[in-house]
Amino acid sequence: MNENDDKFPEFITFPRTFEKYKWYKPLLVLLIGAIVYLVLQTLIFAIFGIAYGFDVISPLVSEGYSSLNSELGSYISYLSVAIFIPSIYIASRIVRDRPFSSYSSSRGGWNWKLYFKCLTIPLAISIIYQVIAAMITGRQGPNTLTPTFFIICLIIIPLQCIAEEYMLRGFVMQTIGSWFNIPVLALIAQAAIFALMHPYSILGVIGVFIDGLVLGFFAWKTNGLEPGSAFHSANNFTIAMVVALGFDVSTSTIDMTNFVSTIVVTLITAFALYYIGNKKGWFSEKTEKCKLI
Repeated sequence: MNENDDKFPEFITFPRTFEKYKWYKPLLVLLIGAIVYLVLQTLIFAIFGIAYGFDVISPLVSEGYSSLNSELGSYISYLSVAIFIPSIYIASRIVRDRPFSSYSSSRGGWNWKLYFKCLTIPLAISIIYQVIAAMITGRQGPNTLTPTFFIICLIIIPLQCIAEEYMLRGFVMQTIGSWFNIPVLALIAQAAIFALMHPYSILGVIGVFIDGLVLGFFAWKTNGLEPGSAFHSANNFTIAMVVALGFDVSTSTIDMTNFVSTIVVTLITAFALYYIGNKKGWFSEKTEKCKLI
């Protein structure tokens, strides 16, 4: 058990503690959020289309994970997920069922200090794993890494990962948890939805489902999204850099070797982060003021 379980409200059922919250209001948030998302997504395509030409943008939209092998395709993919945050924010402000900060934690809102603390462990393990993998497999493509791409990825990849955590571990898991008051059901349901959102081969989908369980576990047991967001950010950033350096290729087909190795590394990282975070009391820190999100 996490030492903060008795100190903070239960994260998964946290929405039930707000007076204005009603069971049907998340459906309104979903509907309005979907409309806002479509508007923002259209705006992204329009901006990139005008800047680079719609004949260049259109193929990238239909390439799936292969689009992540190009700089432009990566920007569009990451931004298309990052806009979950403004979509949920605007929808929640319109519906006014609960504070937007409640989506991020039951500790008082988003805690950047906790996020950066939790980033250190998965980032270190992910870099070590990717270096070893690169030494074994060798270069698989050209080096396309540029300073511009590196700097932009430092900004938009964390936003993309945090946005996914808000959507899946925040909105979805909290909504299901508040409807049924069964945390384990909410944990499994959000992981299943998370897996279905990633069109990999069957092994890849299973791997994403396990990832969803791990990220959901962190949100549940630490009463917030910061540890899972840090875990998610470290993983996605190192993969983006490895692909840009030409030591890996983004694809929707996952083989058994890659599946087993990534699951093992995920579980080792999860154990290390949870153990060290608990031992050092990271998850028991109350957020005094929610900043930005």
